[in-house]
Amino acid sequence: MRTLIASALLLAASAAPLRSQDIPPLPDETGWGVHVLALERAPNGAIWVGTYGHGIFVLRPGAQEWEHIADDDTEGSISWGFVHAFAFGSHGEVWYGTLGNGWGYSSDGGSTWKNWTFQMLGPEYQYVAPNGIVTRGDTVYVATADGVKLTWDMGETWSEITDSIGTLTAPNVWSVIGNQYVLAISSGSDGSLWLSHVHGIERSTDGGRTWEMFQVPHGCSYPVCHDRARALASIHGDWLMFGTERGTAYYLRRRGGYFEFEGIVLDLPEESAVQRVAHEPLLAATDLGVTHIGSRPIDSRIGARRRFASSMISFGSGDAAWLLVGGPLGLDAVGPGAPQVEIELPAAGYLAGEAPADPRHTWFDRPVSLNDQPYIDQTYRYGSTMGGNFQQHQGVEFNAGAGTPVYAIGDGVVAYAADAEAGSRTVVIRHDRTLEAGGQEYFLYSAYYHNSKVTVEAGQRVQAGHPISRIGNTGRATNDHLHLEVHATPVDSLGAVVDPEQRYPPYSTNPELWIAPLPGTGIVAGQVWDGDGNAVGQARIYGLIKGEPQETPFSFVETYGDRTRGTPAYGEHFALGDVPPGDYVIGVDVDGERLYRRVQVEEGKVTWVVFRP
Repeated sequence: MRTLIASALLLAASAAPLRSQDIPPLPDETGWGVHVLALERAPNGAIWVGTYGHGIFVLRPGAQEWEHIADDDTEGSISWGFVHAFAFGSHGEVWYGTLGNGWGYSSDGGSTWKNWTFQMLGPEYQYVAPNGIVTRGDTVYVATADGVKLTWDMGETWSEITDSIGTLTAPNVWSVIGNQYVLAISSGSDGSLWLSHVHGIERSTDGGRTWEMFQVPHGCSYPVCHDRARALASIHGDWLMFGTERGTAYYLRRRGGYFEFEGIVLDLPEESAVQRVAHEPLLAATDLGVTHIGSRPIDSRIGARRRFASSMISFGSGDAAWLLVGGPLGLDAVGPGAPQVEIELPAAGYLAGEAPADPRHTWFDRPVSLNDQPYIDQTYRYGSTMGGNFQQHQGVEFNAGAGTPVYAIGDGVVAYAADAEAGSRTVVIRHDRTLEAGGQEYFLYSAYYHNSKVTVEAGQRVQAGHPISRIGNTGRATNDHLHLEVHATPVDSLGAVVDPEQRYPPYSTNPELWIAPLPGTGIVAGQVWDGDGNAVGQARIYGLIKGEPQETPFSFVETYGDRTRGTPAYGEHFALGDVPPGDYVIGVDVDGERLYRRVQVEEGKVTWVVFRP
């Protein structure tokens, strides 16, 4: 059955003749590769590429070079350079979705754009799901971390598909689903709609007016649920294929009113987990071999970054079929006779980081259950500016649906439970344990911002795992999420931790060195120095690979700036948790010189690395 479906879909692929050698490399100003997030083929054969921070690239039919579409200050440009969704409408328009600033469309092939951004949408619907736009006739569905927006009049009016909590604020509710944090959306050949969220998969046969939900078998006896449906490929109303956090795909078949899992169809290597199950390519990949991309002869110096696929489209059929694959390094061609893409490799002889060691203070738990959405936002970590777009971040984000429970990360006493900056409903816990470092005792506080509801009171004693609040978007927030900070203060002062007038608290540190990494992952931390012995601020370190959460994809980690700092026990310039085990070559530019280090990551360990010219 699998082979027949794959063959049929390959035959249905676009007939537009295009060879892999016809596709030029993407323009790369950084030298580290153009990180591809979305990849689609328009009805006229044009290839549309959405990128991490570089906007959109389009290869028109017959063109020899990519056309670049970037966000700028001019009226009618795209709204944001982080693009990971495309769709093509019945009126010839092209829709795009962004990571953090809404979506838009162009009716003139990309020359001008109409956008829906924070100014129109408010503090929700900013984060479009990866490949999260579907068109059916005149109706457009935009799946986001805050529910689905749909329109049938080119955006003149919008309705919402949301959960019971979302109905309290959504202006025009179309229907209700089990959870508004949507991970993926797809349409079936029979006109059905499929979507997945953190609590399961749902299907609609009436345009989204009503939904039938069934649970995905998470296998949550393991410490973390690996089997959320992250990408959907609907084959027919009775069949569905979906990719998960492990890159595993399942068939489901409808029998007597319920859905039955047919079992694992294919297991991808964990480091090559495909973020997107496209409408036909991943099925075709069972014959073409992209699922074996991890076993191709790939230089270890680029390792997992080359194997990781974020999106793909298929070309040709039969023995001439091949895939165009997007990932952290740009575009690659996979399939019979497809040429290897030339990638600049670091010179041999680079230094190695230190051997992985036990962490010095991963004492705390996660504030969000492993069965909910326990991942740290990968684009805006502690100290990050998201590539120079935002202020230096004082904590980390846990994106999850409104109302998701928040838990104390450790034992202590609630020191604050009230509104803080800009009306953010906030909880602060003073923890029982302290840190000794450099002959100094440090008091430890954790702070939890943007809650929709606080369920504890000041003075109340809590233990790790005690529910303290519910996720929301109060205060300065652009989506439903928890902002978590960990402070190590040399004085026992609540005012040094939470102050509505202080944008940059003086003792915040990186939570990723305090909370235990996810099961099966480790931590990488270190320093970056220039030739004069000064710390290099906001330097970008490339080469690590992290698949989850795919809705906020990882591209690089930034060193801290002048408003953020290392923990007293480490004095690090950067730290990145939840890194899959393996060998990596990571690199950074310092004083115009490119430096590389080989690092090994082990489960539950911290790998220390220092860059110095």
